[in-house]
Amino acid sequence: MSPNCILERVATTKSTNDDLLARWRAGELIDPVARIAHDQTSGKGRAGRIWLSNPGDALCFSLAYPFNKRPHELSGLSLVIGLAVISGIAGALGIHETTLHQQGLRLKWPNDLLLNNAKLGGILIEGGQTSPSAPTWMVIGLGLNLRNAELIQQKSENQTALGAAALDQLVSHHAPIPDTEFIWLKLIESFERHLTQFEQHGFSYFKDSWSNWDAFNGQPVCISGAGQEPIIGIASGVDHSGALVLLQHDKSIVIHAGDVSLRAQS
Repeated sequence: MSPNCILERVATTKSTNDDLLARWRAGELIDPVARIAHDQTSGKGRAGRIWLSNPGDALCFSLAYPFNKRPHELSGLSLVIGLAVISGIAGALGIHETTLHQQGLRLKWPNDLLLNNAKLGGILIEGGQTSPSAPTWMVIGLGLNLRNAELIQQKSENQTALGAAALDQLVSHHAPIPDTEFIWLKLIESFERHLTQFEQHGFSYFKDSWSNWDAFNGQPVCISGAGQEPIIGIASGVDHSGALVLLQHDKSIVIHAGDVSLRAQS
């Protein structure tokens, strides 16, 4: 990882994302900061959803990272972070990405990791610019279930909760997963590598790779949220900006992430 990334470890906090966002708004961020909490008491997902787990059963951290781009130039960032998490998991567990794919690891547009259709992790990205000449600071939060999937509660209002999965389901039976610190450092290394490539090339550089991990490509899905009527169609991958392409009858429409939710349509 880069020598200027500050690593912070805290026993407990409400939200690592909120901690770093407060410092960004106060103008206190200079170098990238990765902040991990053993116990995150008010962890959150997109649209105000909650993320609950027992301390030690999940890895919860946030990375504040500056970009020399405007916010609108960062489309597809959450998808790239999903790929970075997969690469970090592969490095931490010593398992090839091809094997992880065979075991059922997938990405759910725009910001979730699934293991055999159960939720393994979630990504939340917040931030922006304080002035047109300032860097764009994005605070990238990750909640990743490590163990005891049956005890982890993931609930949100107005949405049926997915079942929970955990990282220990990817390793051989009775083999412990590496310690949380090791996994965290591997994830940070992967984040920094992917973010450097993303800043240089944009999402289109990752489009084919993301498509390989797409959990719902070719399947009927329902898009809901943002106070709009649900949209039903066939998920047909993503475009070069990371927007979801939805096939409806004989036409394609494009769905940008925003405050929307995707689920399989039965």
